[in-house]
Amino acid sequence: MIFIDNEGITDPRINLALEEYALRNFGENDDYLLFYINEPSIIIGRNQNTLEEINDDYVRKNGINVVRRMSGGGAVYHDLGNLNFSFITEYKKENLNNFLKFNEPVIQILNQMGVPAEMSGRNDILANGRKISGNAQFSTGKRMFSHGTLLYCSDLDEVSNALNVKMSKIQSKGHKSVRSRVANIIEFIDDKSRSVSDFRQKILDGLYNQRDHFETYRLSEDEWEAVHRLKDKKYGNWDWNFGKSPKFNIQRSERFQAGEIDLRLHVENGHIENLTIYGDFFGQQPVHEIEELLTGVRYHPEDIQTTLQPVDTSQYFGKIEKGDVLNLIYGEDE
Repeated sequence: MIFIDNEGITDPRINLALEEYALRNFGENDDYLLFYINEPSIIIGRNQNTLEEINDDYVRKNGINVVRRMSGGGAVYHDLGNLNFSFITEYKKENLNNFLKFNEPVIQILNQMGVPAEMSGRNDILANGRKISGNAQFSTGKRMFSHGTLLYCSDLDEVSNALNVKMSKIQSKGHKSVRSRVANIIEFIDDKSRSVSDFRQKILDGLYNQRDHFETYRLSEDEWEAVHRLKDKKYGNWDWNFGKSPKFNIQRSERFQAGEIDLRLHVENGHIENLTIYGDFFGQQPVHEIEELLTGVRYHPEDIQTTLQPVDTSQYFGKIEKGDVLNLIYGEDE
């Protein structure tokens, strides 16, 4: 087993790029272990509709990263109290979806620390019936990784705030997350003063002790440059994190003093493919001009606002403020 030193980086875009780079470029006959801790982030499963998983307004206001990973499964919240691990190995059919094989060493170490950890269901680790770890896998056909989270001392209130979806009436074929009762590992250990860095070292020492051969690998400057290129091209790119969401439909309506607006949007590859506006509002100009103007625009508040900036929306919707129209197209439900 070779431990990959991520040099303490907490940017989730770089850490996910490092994981993919190692999967695709490191020795085919070696097993690797990667640990990383991310600053506040929501990590979206490969087949999910990002907007169905996040409280977008809260996430944007609080500067929380949103990054799509390569593996499937549900959305998870990361912060500096959450340790992430990834086992990168040769692909074997019998290892696919065999989460117990990869997690058993970690569970043994947790048990030694006094944590009543056990594998439950397909891919979760529970302690007294509460989830302390979620896991997922990805395979290239030759190599694979099995990675997971370890909630050590995360801000569980932020988990709820960031993942409390407010944009209603989204219909898509994306894989929706199932929320579980979660707990922090620190709740189950006697020494509450142990930091997440101490916990990380405890897990690493335990894994070292379980194996006869364990070495540490540090990336070269050229390898780090390649990781950053992958981050810029993929994990730091809106098209991957939001635009890769499965196509979806949104129906949003609101009654204003000047009348009701009822919107029907079809979004594909992160862009508005079709928009139909209904309502009993009074406007002088035909509303299909607004529909055509927004068709093809990226479904993102800044892009929509920029597109409508020069438009006098009162000509189309009567005495309804432009801000209210913008919030209806891309905003949060009360």
